[in-house]
Amino acid sequence: MNKAKLLLAEDDLNLGSLLKQYMVAKGYDIDLVFDGETAYKLFMKNTYDLCLLDVMMPKQDGFTLGKNIKRINSKMSIIYLTAKSLKDDVIKGFDLGADDYITKPFEMEELLARIEAVLRRTKKDKISESKFVIGKFNFDSVKQELYLDDEITKLTTKENSLLKILAQNKNELVERNYVLKEVWGDDSIFNARSMDVYITKLRKYLQADDVVKIINVHSKGFKLITEDE
Repeated sequence: MNKAKLLLAEDDLNLGSLLKQYMVAKGYDIDLVFDGETAYKLFMKNTYDLCLLDVMMPKQDGFTLGKNIKRINSKMSIIYLTAKSLKDDVIKGFDLGADDYITKPFEMEELLARIEAVLRRTKKDKISESKFVIGKFNFDSVKQELYLDDEITKLTTKENSLLKILAQNKNELVERNYVLKEVWGDDSIFNARSMDVYITKLRKYLQADDVVKIINVHSKGFKLITEDE
């Protein structure tokens, strides 16, 4: 039974309810919302493996929602559900980082097949993405080790998780709330202070390379800056 967690944003109550019922029967954990604004708020609170976004929704359309989700987590898998079949809309979806799209009306089995294909791809990507080059450093997130020449720094689980997120998004903004949700589970003040302590620890580990920096982006998050891209 598949236990992947999905976010479904679909303003058609009947279709949304049918999709949720079908996906739950197939073993998925799924949250259903009916507008883009509520979907974004839920995304900020929970961790998902894939988002199913209707393009035409009130308060915030699917493309805008998808863009905002990718800004928080550039690796998030997105499939767009659209009643339109215009080429421009398809191109726009892929330009915004869509993994796939499906045009209404569609068969439930076809949507399930597309979801499973995307999840297989992303699972394979996650497995392969375990070793990183960070300036002069090499980082192995499976072994939880940071290497500089013959020197090895053994990382704690939280240090490792935090550095992996930064390394996956080198030279890009990583939002504070996303890091807190992924590594600490929630964005409480206590956890936020704890995260700042861990950021300081990582800075000390990386200070041997002058071109590598973890910078604060005021009120937003962090960037791991390197010159190896």
